[in-house]
Amino acid sequence: MHSVTVKFSVAELRLLATLASDQLFRREFIDPKMPGYRSNTEETKLGKALVARMLLMVDGPRRIPVKAKA
Repeated sequence: MHSVTVKFSVAELRLLATLASDQLFRREFIDPKMPGYRSNTEETKLGKALVARMLLMVDGPRRIPVKAKA
């Protein structure tokens, strides 16, 4: 995979993480109700991991919720 370096302010990164999180919510819960929608689970997983990384950079480890083991 090719790597790219981009500089963001903390406020910009926080906004970008919020927008990406909202988009993921839409793709996961709203779009599947639309006729003809095809989900891409790998892309959704990648998006969630990316949002988690952005939030970790902005807010530190206290922001990321810990998943309970089943």
